[in-house]
Amino acid sequence: MTDQAVDTGEARLSVHPAAENRFLGRTRELKALRADIERAGLDTLSGRKAPRARVLLIAGRPGSGRTTLAEELVRQVADGYPDGVLRARLSEPDGTPVPVERTARELLTALELPVPAGAAEDDLTAALRAALADRRMLLLLDDAPGAEQVDALLPDAPGCLVVAVSSGPLTGIADVRPCTLGGLDTKSAVELLTRFTGSVRITVDPRSAESLAEACQGHPAALVLAGGWLAARPQAAVSDLAKRLHADTDDGTPLARVLRLAYGRLSGPAARTLRLLSLAPAGLVDPHTASALAGCSVGSARATLDDFVALGLLRPVDSPLPQYEVPGCLHPLLRALAEGQERPAELQLARARMLERTVRLLQSCRAITETDSPQTREKLSAMPHEARFPSPRAAADWLRLRRPALLASARLAVADGELDTLARRLMSQLVRAMAAHVGTQAAAPDLYGVHGLVLDVAERRGLPREKAAALLNLGDLDAQTGRTRDALARYRAALDAGREADDPYATGRAMESVGGAYQELGDYDRAADWFGRALADRLARGEHEQAARLYGRIATAHTYAGHYGAGLRNWRAAVAGYRRIGDVAAHARALSELARVQEYAGRPEESLQTCQEAAEWARRADDVRLQAALQLRLADTLEHLGDPAAARLHRSAAERMLGEEPAEEDTSLEQAADPCEIRSASGED
Repeated sequence: MTDQAVDTGEARLSVHPAAENRFLGRTRELKALRADIERAGLDTLSGRKAPRARVLLIAGRPGSGRTTLAEELVRQVADGYPDGVLRARLSEPDGTPVPVERTARELLTALELPVPAGAAEDDLTAALRAALADRRMLLLLDDAPGAEQVDALLPDAPGCLVVAVSSGPLTGIADVRPCTLGGLDTKSAVELLTRFTGSVRITVDPRSAESLAEACQGHPAALVLAGGWLAARPQAAVSDLAKRLHADTDDGTPLARVLRLAYGRLSGPAARTLRLLSLAPAGLVDPHTASALAGCSVGSARATLDDFVALGLLRPVDSPLPQYEVPGCLHPLLRALAEGQERPAELQLARARMLERTVRLLQSCRAITETDSPQTREKLSAMPHEARFPSPRAAADWLRLRRPALLASARLAVADGELDTLARRLMSQLVRAMAAHVGTQAAAPDLYGVHGLVLDVAERRGLPREKAAALLNLGDLDAQTGRTRDALARYRAALDAGREADDPYATGRAMESVGGAYQELGDYDRAADWFGRALADRLARGEHEQAARLYGRIATAHTYAGHYGAGLRNWRAAVAGYRRIGDVAAHARALSELARVQEYAGRPEESLQTCQEAAEWARRADDVRLQAALQLRLADTLEHLGDPAAARLHRSAAERMLGEEPAEEDTSLEQAADPCEIRSASGED
């Protein structure tokens, strides 16, 4: 098959592509494109500095070899761009434009730059432009549906080059250098056929080979399918295939005619598998996906997929796992076959089987990290052998390599609208698997999108409890990335949903989160009020541990506001609560905070006594770090009370606890254990 680029739908960064160069033809187009790179732009001719990267456009129908030409151009000029090559696909296999926000996020990830969860499109594209401003990079933007997406991703860096692949012009982008593709020349077309058939069959009948190339109109994808058809039938003459194509007078492109011929020679199960591959998320197929869609075994599906590769119907993905890509040019043709030969209920059943298989694989992927649990081991042993992973490392690799397809599965399941129960299970397992293998912080950008999909389904189906959970999760991610007002709005909406669902956990959690958002915004009185509402809710349900923690949050809000009297009352309540439930470590920390506020309130003697009591409780809790911090606070208090000798003793004790060299002044420990330090005191209380 040709060397057309394989794209997983995920942005990728490469520096020195090492793929074997099997490119053929397009000499004139390549020469023109390389000349365009060197040619002065309109800004240069007018005496102005070019404000943005130069854009080269390779336009042509899907399957015309436009991506292959772009990859060859990139291979030839990559050495001139030492910072590497970025690749991204701007359309889904079905032609749906990929949101600019998602593409910018993937490109930033490929550059190994931080990507805030839930960041807006403008923020992400600005971050991308800033990242590329001082780099000399080459961007290959494949399958661009229009100028808007390309324009949003253009770097403000004249040293960068953008190669865009599209079906038509990019009207609106200044100084675009277009290169429009037709069919391959006859010599190159025949050579492409030779790669499948071998030289003998072409040499003995060169006229028929040229006739076949003419019947395919030099269309590379059609020639690949024709070559695959001949390779699978070593006894068939090239002239036979050429005559068949010339005799096919039905409407359609050469690619459609060759596909019709190849499809007609498949066995019934193989033909059904092929047309159902149009349902594969992001056009990415693995044996499990094909097995679920067709209702066959995984081994049988793997053999069928390999046969499709030999026939030119699929492309193998360069991956440690067996993965394949449905060529974009074939996707609409296969979808038409599926819709024409399968009843809607059968297509829906195939989708459901695929989603159910994905759910089971995600369950297995997560469960392999919890094998210390006898219940989990029992669940794993009950799963089919092909759905189990041999090790946590294998599961993590599967999750990483299948990530684009898994996220696409969630998006397609939600968009379907008829499989919401499966969609909810899929998203739940996807979140858990990512948290287990990647961690919630590292996976936050992906999780933000998944929680947004959960919210869509919850609103569509009228599920207030799930709506509250999704809003809380989204609010937390907004808060972590500094969008506190957005988080506040989500928390308030979650509170309404929690009340509608009569869910005490969601209601209490939302009230506390609203308080936290107000505290972050500096509105400490409102923060204390909302923490108080959450406290009343916890006390009414007899949740004493949570109540003690909320007393501490109320005290912190009052302390920030300079209301030390209220802060002291609430810290005392927190101390009493932790003592009641027997949490020694939390009791020690609450006493420590009480001593701090007493110091702020100008009560050093009380602070000294409370600090000594806290140190004793910290010793009982075996919390060395807290003990050291308290020793330093005792030292500071004693200095304020005019006893420097005793202060030095406590400092030395702190240094010994942590095994540090003695130092005259070291307050880093105290600062590290100081979550709510107030640097300016108020006499209001």
